[in-house]
Amino acid sequence: MIRWLVTGAGGGLGRDLVARLRADPAARVTAAPRVALDICDPDAVAAAVVGHDVVVNAAAWTDVDAAESAPERAAAVNGDAVAGLARACAATGARLLHVSTDYVFSGEGAAPRREDEPPAPVNAYGRSKLVGERAVARFLPEHGYVVRTAWLYTGRGDGFVGTMLRQAAARDTLSVVDDQRGQPTWSAALADQLAALGAAARAGAAPAGTYHGTAAGQTTWYGLARAVFAEAGLDPDRVRPTTTDQFPRPARRPSFSVLGHDRWRSAGLPAQPSWRDQLATALLQPGLAALARAARQGPHAGRRP
Repeated sequence: MIRWLVTGAGGGLGRDLVARLRADPAARVTAAPRVALDICDPDAVAAAVVGHDVVVNAAAWTDVDAAESAPERAAAVNGDAVAGLARACAATGARLLHVSTDYVFSGEGAAPRREDEPPAPVNAYGRSKLVGERAVARFLPEHGYVVRTAWLYTGRGDGFVGTMLRQAAARDTLSVVDDQRGQPTWSAALADQLAALGAAARAGAAPAGTYHGTAAGQTTWYGLARAVFAEAGLDPDRVRPTTTDQFPRPARRPSFSVLGHDRWRSAGLPAQPSWRDQLATALLQPGLAALARAARQGPHAGRRP
């Protein structure tokens, strides 16, 4: 029996992880959404960690643009609170799996980022997440795990994939940036990977450190949008390429966010399936399937640009 605590359990990834763990009869799961546990409250965190073998931190400040104008608030959630969680786990001997981001890298170059590559964040959000990563390494050198993910979406319709389907129902054509490259990752696939890593960590089979939890392969946002349309039975030519400078935003985005996955072999665990396979499976989930049906039945379903 493994006793799990999932913080941020009300978010997209947290919900998928809780569902995945509760399907395992050998798991006892405490789901802690934000309303039940404020990870910025060190006393509440210390009390919550007691009695658990593995803690997965899926709580975070994820508003990348808002972090530019409120860097201290982002750092409090993504950095200081993670340090408190790591200290609480160190006090009880619990393993901590902390979910981080590709945004700790600059986005320069054209080779997949290694797990041990030096970070160089280019925005406040990435800097705040790096503070959290370093806290895990500092306080839990033997029992701390950082799992970086990227371009996350859910089968319920949260994230880019759901947005594209909603836009397909409302608009004839869409312009999507084609100069940012990454790995679209279904939250359920990451939840499976976190569950496996947590079990291996509890058994002493997975070395502590940093892992990259993203899909295999790579594409651009434009490529992903076309794939969403094609998989949903819509005309992908309704999606048109554009560049990042046509959509100025407060926070700079890395142009290349492809992560390498070598570390999983050291834990005896498989890397994730390809992003295209994940997308095809995710679109069968009730939330995305309903959005796809609505898009096919909408006023723009039969139109070509």
